[in-house]
Amino acid sequence: MKKKFFIIIFLIFSFSQNSYGYSSDPKQFITEIVDEAKKVLIDSNTKEFKTKKLSEMALKTVDIKGVAYYSIGKYRKSLNDEQMKQYLSLFEKYFLKSFTSRLTDYSDPKIDVLSTEVLNPKYTIVKSVLLATDKKPAVNIEWRVYTKNPDKPLIRDLIIEGLSLARTQKEEFSSVIESNDGDVTKLFVTLNEFIAK
Repeated sequence: MKKKFFIIIFLIFSFSQNSYGYSSDPKQFITEIVDEAKKVLIDSNTKEFKTKKLSEMALKTVDIKGVAYYSIGKYRKSLNDEQMKQYLSLFEKYFLKSFTSRLTDYSDPKIDVLSTEVLNPKYTIVKSVLLATDKKPAVNIEWRVYTKNPDKPLIRDLIIEGLSLARTQKEEFSSVIESNDGDVTKLFVTLNEFIAK
């Protein structure tokens, strides 16, 4: 009986490890994320379920803190420790809401992962394409994968048809701050307003 119990525990542990672990190979890493997202974004799942699952995926696969630092750019130096803590907390909520709201309306996206391009030891570009449908043309998507820790790759950016989402976000944040005479805390207000919608 005790032996059977330990076998069950081992199987549960193995299953949970496989469920939450992703490949360290950048191309396989993105392929696994895409496959997991396809299962989440089927028509029969509710928007609430999709939002919850996509948020969980993002927290495990996206370097949200790295994206947050990049997005605030040079203004990071003007924040004290408490303000930085507040910004990182706000950014994570903002990012997850922005990320999930863009994807939950998709149903069964057809994405083919094509190839990789190693830029340097820290970054690999994984190229993919969102296949065309009767209503929409094909969309080229490049995933900028951060590989400083080779055992735990993380997504740092999506480049859609040549447009970097991280760079676009950085420009938007900079515009908000500059239009408020360089007051970074005004960005916090904007992030809060978006989160509260």
